[in-house]
Amino acid sequence: MYWIEIILPLIGGLALFLYGMSMMSDGLQKAAVNHLRRWLEVLTKNRILAVIAGTFVTTIIQSSTATTVMVVGFVNAGLMRLSQAVGVIMGANIGSTFTGLLIAFRISLIAPIVAFTGIIMIMAVKKEKTKSVGWIIAGVGILFVGMSLMSDTMQPLRTNEQFMEFIRQAKNPLIGLVVGTLLTAILQSSAAMIGILIALGTAGVLDLHTGVFILFGAHIGTCVTAIIASLGATKAAKRAAIAHLLFNVIGAVIFSTIVLLPFGFIGLIEQLFSSGVSMQIAGTHIIFSLVTAIILLPFTKQLVWLVSLIVRGEDRPREELRFLHIEPHAVGMPSVAVAQARKEVERMALIALRTYSMSVKIFIEKRISLVGEVLTNEEVIDFLDNEITRFLVRISVMDLDDADREQINLLYQAVAHIERIGDHAENVVEFANAYIAKNRIFSDEAMNEIIAVERNVEKILALATNAFLTGTYDEDTINTIYRSEREMYTEVQGYKANHFERSKESVSERKIGLIFINTLENSRRIMHHAGGLARSLKV
Repeated sequence: MYWIEIILPLIGGLALFLYGMSMMSDGLQKAAVNHLRRWLEVLTKNRILAVIAGTFVTTIIQSSTATTVMVVGFVNAGLMRLSQAVGVIMGANIGSTFTGLLIAFRISLIAPIVAFTGIIMIMAVKKEKTKSVGWIIAGVGILFVGMSLMSDTMQPLRTNEQFMEFIRQAKNPLIGLVVGTLLTAILQSSAAMIGILIALGTAGVLDLHTGVFILFGAHIGTCVTAIIASLGATKAAKRAAIAHLLFNVIGAVIFSTIVLLPFGFIGLIEQLFSSGVSMQIAGTHIIFSLVTAIILLPFTKQLVWLVSLIVRGEDRPREELRFLHIEPHAVGMPSVAVAQARKEVERMALIALRTYSMSVKIFIEKRISLVGEVLTNEEVIDFLDNEITRFLVRISVMDLDDADREQINLLYQAVAHIERIGDHAENVVEFANAYIAKNRIFSDEAMNEIIAVERNVEKILALATNAFLTGTYDEDTINTIYRSEREMYTEVQGYKANHFERSKESVSERKIGLIFINTLENSRRIMHHAGGLARSLKV
């Protein structure tokens, strides 16, 4: 009965603490997360800026785990290099210390009022930005109500010899590191683990000598979520997750060694943060992350080399009938999800361009060996059309900023045009197969007209695809595509008229009539959809 009276309120307090953390994080993310991708792209040009970016973003969203998972997704989608990711991960660890500092400030007496104020704002205010502030305030209040409940529940444990003996075991570095790692891995939040340590310290159950190794273990345990997120991803994404783990393991080893040395690290912390165990734990957390980053930052290249040694080899070409860039974890982060969706649409566009180029070779050069690859590519294009559209529908109902909503509209249009390009390219191959199988003979004039149309379409399709891939609306390029689209219609009509004239005098021309006209028409429609792809840039 004794343990039930302690465990149940403790679980309740932890639940409130975690829920408060989640509310606060959600509110902060709603207010800012849709800008994070653009901030990270701007602020990761060198190692120091990458650390600043990771610190800044994590301080805003209050979750180093979320930042690291985001970074793994960026690396997997090719939006960030591994050397950039390492810096951001170091910064994420520093940014997470703000949470511990916040928890260490005891506002238990006013916590219910803070929570009540936030709830009123959520219920009474209609403006989304103000509601986000309400979520943040309510989250902070509920977080401290949970902290207070945990701390009060743990008070009796000071007199329980069995529990105190268990806690004393954590002074052993290995035991402390394992306990901290396992509990944080289960909770999937280093902030929650630090909250528990601070609650134990406030209740007088734990001192810094005992809790310091658990704290270092918490840094290792928080890596589990990012490692899980990297499973099934590219090798580069796996390396980013391993880099996060190595950073914290190296930090834990360095600081465990420092604590065991006789020069009195614990005493120094107690002097620097003399206001109590809560601030001492938060202070150690800050020093751990900051000093580890300072030590390892100059060795970023060596860290990248080491993780490349652990995760060997390059990414092999994977079966294309699946997403290569979209991660399930991205759905909760709209800006990241939009960026990953765009990567898949870009991949789809390149496959369509390659497919049409092969269809031209099949028709003009009679390269029958390419037919199987064209049909495989068309299957991939159809798959991506369906799956990307579903993914865009899922994220379109989320809380998006105007830029991301605009981007989704662009991607909807682009996917539709690319899918039709793939269909028409497949049709061209079918007509090529028909004339080769039936041994039809094109006159030199007819074949030259086909070549002129298909080469022109191939050139303009490449131009439109490149414009889409770069995402820049260049007036001269777009006008060239529009003009070529209009000229193509006139050109095809002229070639049709030429064919009718030739058919009056040649039986062989009449036999190829359907193939000739349909090939021209499908190529013209590809040109039209190339123009549509360029027009989507105006969205």
